[in-house]
This record gives sequence, structure tokens and C-alpha cells, in this order.
Amino acid sequence: MQRNIDAYLADWKTSSSRKSLLIRGARQVGKTYSVRELGRQFKYFLEVNFEEEKKLSAFFQDSLNPETICEKLSLYFSTPIVPGETLLFFDEIQACPEALGSLRFFYEKMPELHVASAGSLLEFTLEEIPSLGVGRIQSLFLYPLSFGEFLTALGEEGLRTASENAGSDRPLVDPFHKKLIDYLKIYQYIGGLPAVVRRYLEKKNVAGCMEELTDILVALRDDFAKYKSRSPVGRLREVFDSIVLQAGGKFKYSSVDSSSSSHTLKSALELLVQAGLAYKVHHTSARGLPLGAQANPKKFKVLLFDIGIHQRLLGLDLREYLISNDFEVVNRGHLAEVLVGLELIANAPPASRPALYYWQREARGSNAEVDYVIQRGREIIPIEVKAGTRGQMQSLFRFLGERQLKSGIRISLENFAGYDNISVIPLYAAGNLIRTAEVTSGG
Repeated sequence: MQRNIDAYLADWKTSSSRKSLLIRGARQVGKTYSVRELGRQFKYFLEVNFEEEKKLSAFFQDSLNPETICEKLSLYFSTPIVPGETLLFFDEIQACPEALGSLRFFYEKMPELHVASAGSLLEFTLEEIPSLGVGRIQSLFLYPLSFGEFLTALGEEGLRTASENAGSDRPLVDPFHKKLIDYLKIYQYIGGLPAVVRRYLEKKNVAGCMEELTDILVALRDDFAKYKSRSPVGRLREVFDSIVLQAGGKFKYSSVDSSSSSHTLKSALELLVQAGLAYKVHHTSARGLPLGAQANPKKFKVLLFDIGIHQRLLGLDLREYLISNDFEVVNRGHLAEVLVGLELIANAPPASRPALYYWQREARGSNAEVDYVIQRGREIIPIEVKAGTRGQMQSLFRFLGERQLKSGIRISLENFAGYDNISVIPLYAAGNLIRTAEVTSGG
């Protein structure tokens, strides 16, 4: 299954200034698979999974000297560890903080050896390590498959390329446009988690994908027990479920079905964000750049990390969803807006966490909201998301007028088009925006 991160892994493999690699992301997003695929390009590949073989943590107790560690690992696995020929992979590295701390010494003392690592809940472990060594470790962030990656997995690379090369002055021919909408409908329902996509590729059975999503959802909730020293499991589940119910609006702790204090619920949400299971979209006044400098940390929306998990929690009716030509059915739970946010995240360069922003004015008789605000060069670009092919753009025009901006973007089910200073981009092409815009790094 080809991923966007593959190109970055290939560059890392051949780089003369290569650092120890740390792939970060939520569970089930494909971190291990991507590194194993990279391992095929090496003469030797040695994988150490610290959750499966906890006893191997003993190799890192007495010394973090990389030569000593390699000697023990090579003997244990009967696999040569040869600089330039071996990819040494530490999986679930959060289960062995000492191994995480050793990465800097591999860079300093064995720079020719390719050392990659991956893990979930890494932020929790990183808090407990005094220093990883600034400039010695390269992080790459991985997310569920984007819609473009989903098309590639389906064997529709040509359709993906056509969509990426289209624009307001060169819209897609109608059969391609309709085919992409049909694929998008499936993607919105099953999401981008590799196990679910693989299930769809094998059987083309959406009902089977729902079973897979349910299994993953159970496993994710079971994982909450790993956070219990930081937050009660019950609070984590309440906040996790409330993210879906509050989609499309400002997240309010008072709207969580709980008798707990806002402080307790805030801690639970921050843990979910740290674990990569949720992303914040902060409000910005957007009166200048950078957008983050004018963000309000107390005013934000929250996105769940995968559109498939989102709709599974939402409880969409599969039969109604698949046969309906009314996209309002497809957009229940603000799926369109959530999808666009996740596409902006998944298509951003993986070297840093992207930060998303929106704008809203709350005034009596004069409310206005722009779903996303991005930076393109030195310009601020507002984005309004519409679920169908109709809808006014009053908020978008109001924002453009108040900020004296040149252009905006409407994302909808329409084909590529342009209306005066508004560019229309189909919902399936939301990821195209990242090629010409900046989604800045952030928390």
C-alpha cells in the first residue's frame, strides 16, 4: 500500500546527513508497515518490537553504547547489523524509554547505520526523558490514508493525477468528476485506516469494513486504560465520543455528558490530542501572519483522527447512505467539514505537526464563520466548505471584505470552477490545497 511518506523515507535512506528516525502517529495508521516496506530495500532488516518482547529492554539497561547494543541484538536475532546494509527498526519504542534515549547515541557514534523507530503514545514517554539530543533525531508524522492515497490503493493513480492537475481553468470531464464523487462517498464511510482499506480492497464489502472499524474502535477504547494514571478512563471515553457530537462547532466542555469539572475534561482532551486521536482547529482573528500568533487557545473545534471512526461513532445508516443521492445524508455530523480538515492534515509535509485554524464572528444578528483559514505565501486564504452543490457564501465574502483580501476558496461537490475572486474546488480535491498553501507546524 503506497503512502505519501514513502518518498520521505526514501530520501532519508540516501541522505548523507541522515539522523535517527522516529515515526510518530496514532495506533493503526500504518507506521510499522511503512518501515517494513523500506526494509525491503536493505540487505538485512532487523525489527525489535518492545511490546512483544519486553525482555529485550534489558539490552538497554547497563549501557546505551550503540556498538554494545548492536552486538547483543545481532546475536539474539541471528541477523547481521552492518552499517549501510542493515535497517535496524525499534517498534513500539515507547515501551522502552531507554531505547528511545539511545537514538541520539546511534546518530553520534554510528551515523552510517540506518536506525528507524516508531511508536504510539510517544508524547507521554518523551515527557519522561530529559533530553533526546537536539538535532540528532528526525521525526516524521503519519496519519490515516488521505483520499489521494485511497485512490492509489484502488489502482486509480490516473484518476488521482487528473484530479491533482485540474483547476478552475481546466475542470475535469464530467464522467471523471462523478466517478471521484462515488469513490469519495465510499472513503467517507470507511475512512483511511490501513486495515479497513485493505479489507475493502480484498472484498469490496463495506459492511465488512464496518466490522473492522468496530474492532479498531474497541481496541482504541481499551487503550484508554494505558492513560489511566493521567486521566480516568471514563472521562476519556466521554470526551472521545463528544468530539463527534460537537463536530462543526466550538468544542465546549459543558456539552460533554459528564458531571466532571472542565479541568478534568480538559486533561482528557489534551491526552487524546497527544495520542494523535484528535486534532484541534484553533480560532484565529486572521488579521495578519502568522495565523497562530492571533489564535485563541480557549476557542477551538476538535476533529477525530479518522473519518471512518468518526462516522462509526456517529451511527450512520449504511443502507440509506449508500443509496442516497442527497449529499445532506452523507454530510450528517459535519462529515464534509471534518473531511477537509483531515485532508489538510494528511497531505501536509510529515516533518512537523500541522496546525489548523478557523474564523468566527459572534455578534447579535451578524454571525459569520469561515471553516478554515490557511496561508498561501504571504496571503491569507479563507475556505468555506459546502456539503452539496448549492449554498450562499455570505460569511466568505464578509471575511474577504473585512480583511481586504483578494481571493477565497469554496469546497463543495461542484466541479473545478471560479466565480470572480472565489475558486471552487471539489471536495475530493481538498488535499490539492497543500501543494500551494502552508499549514504551519503546531500542537
